[in-house]
Amino acid sequence: MRAVTADATPAGPRLRIGIDTGGTFTDLVAFDEQAGTLTVTKSPSTPADPAAGFMAGLAKVLGLAGAGPDAIAAISHGTTIATNQLLEGDIGRLGFITTEGFEFLLEIARQSVPDGYGNSYFWVKPDRIVPPDLVRAVGGRIDHTGAELRPFDAASAVAAARWFADRGIDTIGVCLLHSYANPAHEERMAKVLAREHPAALVSLSSRVLPEYREYERAMTTLVDAAVKPRVSRYLAAIARQLPPGVPVHVMTSSGGVATAAEVIGRPIGTVLSGPAAGAVGAAMIAQHAGVPRVLTCDGGGTSTDVAVVVGGEPELTTEGSVGAYPARIPMVDVVTVGAGGGSVAWVSPEGALKVGPRSAGADPGPLCYGKGGTEVTVTDAHLALGRIPPRLLGGEIRLDPVAALAGLTELGARLRMTPAECAAGILEVSAWNQANAVRQITVKRGLDVRDFTLVTFGGSGSLLLCSLIEILGVPGALVPPNPGNTSAFGLLTVDVRADYVRTCVARHDELDCARMAAILAELSAQTTEVLSAQGFAGDAARLSQSADLRYYGQAFEVRVPLAAGTFEPAVADRAAEAFHQAHRTLYGYDFRGDPRQQVEWVNLRVTGIGPIRRPKLPAVPAGDGDPARALNCRRKVMFARSAPSPDAAVYWRPSLLSGDVIQGPAIIEEYGATIPVHPGFTARVDEFGNLRVARS
Repeated sequence: MRAVTADATPAGPRLRIGIDTGGTFTDLVAFDEQAGTLTVTKSPSTPADPAAGFMAGLAKVLGLAGAGPDAIAAISHGTTIATNQLLEGDIGRLGFITTEGFEFLLEIARQSVPDGYGNSYFWVKPDRIVPPDLVRAVGGRIDHTGAELRPFDAASAVAAARWFADRGIDTIGVCLLHSYANPAHEERMAKVLAREHPAALVSLSSRVLPEYREYERAMTTLVDAAVKPRVSRYLAAIARQLPPGVPVHVMTSSGGVATAAEVIGRPIGTVLSGPAAGAVGAAMIAQHAGVPRVLTCDGGGTSTDVAVVVGGEPELTTEGSVGAYPARIPMVDVVTVGAGGGSVAWVSPEGALKVGPRSAGADPGPLCYGKGGTEVTVTDAHLALGRIPPRLLGGEIRLDPVAALAGLTELGARLRMTPAECAAGILEVSAWNQANAVRQITVKRGLDVRDFTLVTFGGSGSLLLCSLIEILGVPGALVPPNPGNTSAFGLLTVDVRADYVRTCVARHDELDCARMAAILAELSAQTTEVLSAQGFAGDAARLSQSADLRYYGQAFEVRVPLAAGTFEPAVADRAAEAFHQAHRTLYGYDFRGDPRQQVEWVNLRVTGIGPIRRPKLPAVPAGDGDPARALNCRRKVMFARSAPSPDAAVYWRPSLLSGDVIQGPAIIEEYGATIPVHPGFTARVDEFGNLRVARS
């Protein structure tokens, strides 16, 4: 527990609790708004029944805080329910209703080939999210302006609804042509389904994603429908077990939080809930420490998530995907690689050592967990080399070094390696997997990785940081206090957020400013209504406007901000100028002043923010620079394939003070994480308790 400053708060519910559920552990942080303290802990996740793990973790953190359920002021939750379902490809039987004549929309899809055309001969289009036999079409037609060309065919709509009801298909996505411009036909279809098939959970594209591009809108709607049953059941189970009236906010992919009711209505917004929370929390911590350009590296039991942060804000994208499924919604731009503590080491048919992406997860977990695991994992390698202790979470989880060594001996024999060489090789491969994820989000996007500082967190995120510094050539890394709970802490720093979009395609010299102003006003009214319902009325809410622009004939857009106030020609001209500049920054050229290349407007967007009161990060008392007070013990640790360090110093991080300097080889341990400091590296404690790790 570490004190933080807070404003005076009246008596009553005082605890704001962040709960981040991962594949292996559930991380919890409780902020006492009266005492100004943080209580930090972890609890095992329960993949078979995630709500059980949520409630067990909540009971644990309340016990440590010395409080009862009546002390809960609010809960912010990051969940991987939707993420894991999509990564596993477990989407169930979905029904799809579309406009007559467009039954094979999903089959046509897009021509985009992964990894460029060099591998196109080996690429097979992935399976459709809905097979052709579960697609029904209805008559009627709306054009791209929203005008009705043919009336809605109620008879075919009734037939489609009854067809799905007769076959027990209760999850349905509806995407009718050009419904972003006029949702009337989709709304009528929803009413027919409610009457003829009341058991169905339905997602409408005009509510999920009112943007043009029929394939992406259909896919996003179907992904929303696919995760809706599981997310709804999960949040309903939590609501039944919580005290009445406790507000529950769920982290969204765009870096904000929304009410549980909103998430149930549009669950696709949570597909990157957990990674987004970590990126936001790490961004705040790094900015507070004076580090504006960082690469966040969130390592868990199953994967490592990497994001770019510039100026204290994670980068956003609307071109993301989860697993094989595109999701065209605002989301923190995260690259995920299957390189976590539970990632399985295996031998390829060619005889090469591979690590991940498959994971042993929480159940059965690594060999050393003693829960029935049969395969060597990254955690087993760390344990065998002495980089982590034979106990985790302050002794709550006991590890079995003998089981880990036996597994490494067997795997090493297949590779003609000693157990130690095999373990070191596993960690080298895992480090390169993580480094490649960092390069995907930097080098491939024109960013120089050397301009950034790594921020490593999560239970396994800092175990390979020295290797990453060497591989990537970054100047150093920052490890926040309680790194295993950074994502849960991030949930306490996240504002309420609402995003709305509307397609409005028009060339710049033909803009109808009155129409654009009306659309922005309507989107602003929707945003204001949502924020007001959550206590952010009037000046308490912040609204911003933006637009997606492109050169006429381009297939993709660039987002630029719009000035606040009424949309008028001067505002449009400034946006077009900003687009030219942004295009040059992104692609190295623009067509400013060329009459042959006109600017085209595509989407209008409004984002609303309801700012919350954040915990203030405290300063750490200054020490004398000598970390001896924190020395726990010494043990044999192997940092590379060379000879082990027979007496590496092991320090207890909570006893370190500002200004302390630790020279590698050393190990720094705390409740939820371990930080190996390799020979030739130095770890320094800054004024906020962050570890600054760099080459000596």
